[in-house]
Amino acid sequence: MRPLLYLITTALLSVAHISTIFAQSDKLSPKLSARADSLFSEWNKPGSPGAAVGVVHQGKLIYAKGFGESDVETGAKIGPQTIFHVASVSKQFTAYGIVLLAQQGKISLDDDIRKHIPEVPDFGKTITIRHLIHHTSGLRDQWNLLVMAGWQLDDVITKQHVFNLIKRQKELNFEPGSTFAYCNTGYTLLAEVVSRVGKKPFAEWMQQEVFKPLGMKNTLFYDNQEQIVKGRAYSFHKSQEKDGGFEKAILSYGNVGATSLFTTVNDLLFWINNFRTSQLGGPAVMKQMLERGRITKGDTLPYAFGLAHGTYRGLAYYGHNGADAGFRSSITYFPKEDYGFIVLSNQAEFAPEKKAFDVAGIYMGSLFKEDKSVAKKSAESPKNENYKFDSTLFGQYAGSYELAEAPGFILNFTKEGDRYMTQATGQQAVEMFASSDSTFYLKVVEASIVFQKPKEGKVTKITLRQNGEHPGNRVEPKQDKDVSKADFAGQYYSPELETLYTISFKDDKLKLVHVHHGEVDLNVVNKDRLNAPWWFVQNIEMVRGKAGEITGLRMTNGRVANLWFKKLPENFAKE
Repeated sequence: MRPLLYLITTALLSVAHISTIFAQSDKLSPKLSARADSLFSEWNKPGSPGAAVGVVHQGKLIYAKGFGESDVETGAKIGPQTIFHVASVSKQFTAYGIVLLAQQGKISLDDDIRKHIPEVPDFGKTITIRHLIHHTSGLRDQWNLLVMAGWQLDDVITKQHVFNLIKRQKELNFEPGSTFAYCNTGYTLLAEVVSRVGKKPFAEWMQQEVFKPLGMKNTLFYDNQEQIVKGRAYSFHKSQEKDGGFEKAILSYGNVGATSLFTTVNDLLFWINNFRTSQLGGPAVMKQMLERGRITKGDTLPYAFGLAHGTYRGLAYYGHNGADAGFRSSITYFPKEDYGFIVLSNQAEFAPEKKAFDVAGIYMGSLFKEDKSVAKKSAESPKNENYKFDSTLFGQYAGSYELAEAPGFILNFTKEGDRYMTQATGQQAVEMFASSDSTFYLKVVEASIVFQKPKEGKVTKITLRQNGEHPGNRVEPKQDKDVSKADFAGQYYSPELETLYTISFKDDKLKLVHVHHGEVDLNVVNKDRLNAPWWFVQNIEMVRGKAGEITGLRMTNGRVANLWFKKLPENFAKE
């Protein structure tokens, strides 16, 4: 046992260290702090979820505040010490574990994933660790597969559930290395590589090799959905039935790597400082973390090792956002200016990246470089968050638009009650808000849509403004009137998911039916193609035999391509 005097001295030194690092924002810059506080005033009230916010500069937490409640049921307040699930912000930590092992010579980034996890199917193409890191593996996304198989995302989902589906896959979305497609499956596999090579459960290895050395005392990978974590936040979303009220957004994940990091603003100070100091592993590790991916045709990706490179107001940054259930998170670091911004929220409608940049504008505004073209556009169409939109105009805008630079990527615009919604290919529908008669903006991400109004008639062109301008053109559903809808009817089974979908035909309508998801109307595009409004189905391509009979179908959504379903005999499972 160490002498008591030693322990007391160590504790005093630790307190001194912490008090130096956790600088009080009000003493350093009360005016800046007050301006930052005002950005979150709408959440700073009883009965509301909210956010924890931090600003890191020169190794210190110069701003650290909490707004709203970490648990609306109990009224527990949010502070910089509140523990949040940070969703995909987790990926940079998983990647760091991989890079540490690579630097130690225990793995190579170009290893075939099957060298470490032989249960991954042999697709006839080599998938490397590097492919998983940069989302270029071609693997199908675990969340999309699970929902297609019948899960809801608020079900208990463990690593074993994910692996059960991975092991049954027969095909890839694309050839490894040829394309970027965001894939959570890859990071679940990376966590398993760390576990098997490190000879410890992933959560334990990360605690010993990453969190403890950095002093992140309230950070963990949550690999047991039944584990009790004191001081944690729970997630919520706005109630559709009670104006101004909230409901629980349930999350029961027991899987790690792609998600499930629990951490705090206070702990993330040490993580961001490691970007600057390379305390853990040395400069070579941080250099590797920032290396961008490449696809086979030579294009360089903005995505590095769980960190995405970007530019805001002329300044380079890197970071990542996250979203699961009602949790929303963002970490953004400007390396040259040495400013880091942390926003962690427990409300689904919260836009963490936007708020991070808003806070950056307060603390770094004098450093921003003005883009004259952007400034001109902003002056021409300033965001008016209280704009009273004439709802009768929306009929000219509603419909589907395909981005010119990304054929097949569709933005759908609909009105649901008093809400205006948009849904992109492979994504869930989100609300948008009018800032003028022709412009809508999103709160969940920094993006807006401009409807290009003609002199008369429906709008046929849009511009998506998100990291540049992206034009789109209206696409009309094309229905072949000569198609016999009854031909599509039947039961279709996926051996890979072990799930069954039924296409029913009644009263001249086709419906897609699943025992867990209910039913939805199908749109006939042509004799071989159907569209579904479910985000996890979207496109259905029929497969025919030599005589023209339908033998099966392939389903595609944003992160799963051409999943095979076999048409079952008509008398299948008949009583």
